[in-house]
Amino acid sequence: MKRIKLFSFLLAFMLTVGVYAQPGKVKNVAKSVFTLTTFSKDGSIKASCRGVFIDNQGTALAPFAPFVGADSATVVDVNGEAMPVDYIMGADENYDVIKFKVDHASKGAEISAQESPAGSTIWIVAYSNQKPDIKSTKVTRIEKFHTSYNYYVAGYSAQDTDYGCPVVNGSGQVIGLLKSIDANNISIIDAQYINALKVNALTSQTLTQTGIRTGLPDTEKDAITTMFLARSQRSKKDNYKYAHEFIEKFPSSSQGYKSLAELYVSDSLFNDADKEMQLGIKKAAQKDEAHSNYSALIYNTSIYHPKDYKEWTLAKALEEATTAYQIKPDPAYKHQQAQIIYAQGQYQKAYDMFKELTKTSLNNGELWYECAQCKTQLKAPNQEIKVLLDSAVNVSSKTGMAAPYYLARGHFFDVNKQYRPAIKDYYAYDSLSHTLDPAFFYMRYQCEINAKMWQQALLDIARACYLNPKEPVYLANWASLDLRVNRLDEAISTATQCTKLAPEYAEGYLLLGLAQIAKKQKTEGLQNLEKAKSLGDSRAQGYIDKNK
Repeated sequence: MKRIKLFSFLLAFMLTVGVYAQPGKVKNVAKSVFTLTTFSKDGSIKASCRGVFIDNQGTALAPFAPFVGADSATVVDVNGEAMPVDYIMGADENYDVIKFKVDHASKGAEISAQESPAGSTIWIVAYSNQKPDIKSTKVTRIEKFHTSYNYYVAGYSAQDTDYGCPVVNGSGQVIGLLKSIDANNISIIDAQYINALKVNALTSQTLTQTGIRTGLPDTEKDAITTMFLARSQRSKKDNYKYAHEFIEKFPSSSQGYKSLAELYVSDSLFNDADKEMQLGIKKAAQKDEAHSNYSALIYNTSIYHPKDYKEWTLAKALEEATTAYQIKPDPAYKHQQAQIIYAQGQYQKAYDMFKELTKTSLNNGELWYECAQCKTQLKAPNQEIKVLLDSAVNVSSKTGMAAPYYLARGHFFDVNKQYRPAIKDYYAYDSLSHTLDPAFFYMRYQCEINAKMWQQALLDIARACYLNPKEPVYLANWASLDLRVNRLDEAISTATQCTKLAPEYAEGYLLLGLAQIAKKQKTEGLQNLEKAKSLGDSRAQGYIDKNK
């Protein structure tokens, strides 16, 4: 009887050895496993999976899919401590893997540098805040991807809660993350590949599927690009994080201090901005650039918010730009000085500086345009201004950057009632810029009206209305032109649309009334003229008297 009991015990032990006979180092990995939960913008749970820390600085690996459409994410470690995901360090949607950072020190597992061959025993380490939950299996086969990385397949019936669990070898080193294939097999993505993932300026933009920010790339140039693009794509909170991260990564670059100071200015924290820029001057390797950045920030604040920070004046901006030029005689810094001098109202001095700069390597359309602006302020003859604008167009045409100067010259012709040359330049600008600005088409429409180019004017006012269908002024002008060229049905239709869009806009009713009267709909027309009168249009009574 004792022999039978002993045999039964041995049999039970053999059946469970795959589950419980793990090396001690495998058990230790359980301390590095966490649960990841992602959330939508409204705070509702998006998805959940497992993952693993791979160092003691909060670097983690997990599946990518839960991040798609998520606005934030939180990990909970085996001690029950929750911590938000700070930023993404790299990701690959195709292999469903991501590397990210939490701002917290956690126990990390070691990544294996060696392949686990087919037939070798591996362990799946699940998340548990109690006794380590570990299961063993064997590698069935290995496939290579990206030349040197391993895609493991193993026989194991995975549960949904195993998704993203680390898979380790007998030394307790992580070989990859678990990804289920079917009921009887799993795939494991090489941890070395996930750990090698990085972000650059391009991948930072492709990871827009998630609201969680990426980290900055490792190269300064890419990091600057990412930080710049983030201004229009990420929250201010994220932009502050980018600025601080940049300073930490590139402490001798002036760009991080500049970015942080600009954020402070946007929040009216001018003292903080000033301290940051001075710190940048102290720490930056390129002192000239730091002084120039300081000058630019002071200049912009002085121009657009002159009363917000009295310590920042145009004189101080000029002093900083001059210091930059003294450190490094770059024409760009002389240009910066000239712009400040122009803003001070010293137009002749600014003109002389701009003109002198056209003889340097900086020569471009902007300098010639600025010369023209100086001459305009000095009340110079139109011919002098035109010659300078011609030079702006000609010089910039060589570099393919002529569009804004065609627009500037066109506007110059327009205000001087030279409508045909103005229209020619406006069309050149349109062709080069492919603009979708309704205000431009409205401006060109007005010029075409003055030139009596009715067909072109109709096309442009129609474009303006198409691009901004909520602007009643555009609709009223369209109706007015339709009425002028005797397109009465179109005038009635457009004016009616205008009154529906803006019921309190008198112009729409006035034009509708006139179009209806011209169409022999006198009763309705007079009613609309009365409506225009009631809304304050002083012209309406004269038209009413004329058509009674």
